[in-house]
Amino acid sequence: MALEEKHSILQTRNLAVGYSKKGDNLIIADRINFSIKKGELVGLVGANGIGKSTLLRTLTGMQAALKGDVFLNGKNISDYSAFQLATRLSVVLTEAPASKNLSVLELVSLGRQPYTNWMGSLSEADKKEIQAALEATETATLANRKCFELSDGQMQRVAIARALAQDTPLIILDEPTTHLDIYHRAYILKLLKKLASETQKTILFSTHEIDLAIQLTDKMLVMAKNETYFDDPCKLIEAGRFDTLFPKETIDFDGKTGRFKIKS
Repeated sequence: MALEEKHSILQTRNLAVGYSKKGDNLIIADRINFSIKKGELVGLVGANGIGKSTLLRTLTGMQAALKGDVFLNGKNISDYSAFQLATRLSVVLTEAPASKNLSVLELVSLGRQPYTNWMGSLSEADKKEIQAALEATETATLANRKCFELSDGQMQRVAIARALAQDTPLIILDEPTTHLDIYHRAYILKLLKKLASETQKTILFSTHEIDLAIQLTDKMLVMAKNETYFDDPCKLIEAGRFDTLFPKETIDFDGKTGRFKIKS
């Protein structure tokens, strides 16, 4: 096994994602190759409809790859059982939790489900993980509040706390800054950066906040129309990978500032 594979948490090889209908494959994106290491914060960006959510669902085993492979800790993701996956990756989706009548503490405690006994009883070790997750996301003061009482920004932090309580090496988030104002968008992404650095968990998230992702991430996945690129943000800028994401007559990317500008 190559050195890169040994240290990789999440890796793809010639991956194609999309949908299968009546025996025919509808490929949304293919030839996707990347390798993400421990403790890296990685942003997935691209225009609406390019396939970001489809890629994330494939990476988490929620839907099958059309071609190629996904490896988690060096093992093909299709070889994991559902229980094994629950102890190796956690997922934060855009959708609200099934019941907002749960308290924050109850929702975060659900992250310990893969480890509890058949009665669902929390051990002292479980309780410590839950408390640590609440403190890391600055949600400990919200523990007794009902989820329906929270703002969107608070709810997003609670969802991240639940993923932290699950204590997996890999956390994948689908557009964690949706519906948030600019302050809370920056706050959430800075929180993810801090968590990746301090806990050494690998964090992959999709986002429309490309400017912020360029500033904060270690690596980026850029889904363009005919290709998916993976590299350091600075190298992606130098290679012009952000230039073709959007129609040039409407919006332009300034490589010097790392920001998009609306054309007048």
